[in-house]
Amino acid sequence: MHPIPPLAAFGRRIMINGPTTSGKSTLADAIGRKLGIKPVHIDQFSHLPDTDWQPRPEAEFHALHDAAILEDEWVMDGNYTVIMPQRYARATGIVVIDDHFLRRYVRYFRRTLFEHDRIGSVAGGRDSVKWEMVAWIWKTRDSSKYRRMAAQSGLPLVVCNSLEELQALYDAWGLERRA
Repeated sequence: MHPIPPLAAFGRRIMINGPTTSGKSTLADAIGRKLGIKPVHIDQFSHLPDTDWQPRPEAEFHALHDAAILEDEWVMDGNYTVIMPQRYARATGIVVIDDHFLRRYVRYFRRTLFEHDRIGSVAGGRDSVKWEMVAWIWKTRDSSKYRRMAAQSGLPLVVCNSLEELQALYDAWGLERRA
């Protein structure tokens, strides 16, 4: 991992990208608490509350996202490549995190089966194992596109390729995970 720039270098509109179950929402929460900014979890825009991750109508999802990025400050986690360009245009810094896909599988099953009130989940906390998600984690095992897109943005950037590197970021920025 390269030297970690100070958190202040990332400004007040920070994007957090990376594959499913890599720790984006937990990091957004920690950064948000450190900076006094409410984190924004894009999955909550993309899915209807009080459902088992039922998708929202696409136009409504895009409208919620586009309104959120117009705010002065945000720490926003999530990908959704189709709406990334407008987020990049407003962001002041980017964090990309990743981890080995086998550890991401373990986190997926743990959070789905046992963590019903986790950070970034859809309001209502309903969740079940979905084979589409199992397949998605496999499909996104190479997340180099997130690193590539972030590097091309020219914005301040830090990339964490493992849990160890992510922990180094938490330590460097004085972040704490919620108990």
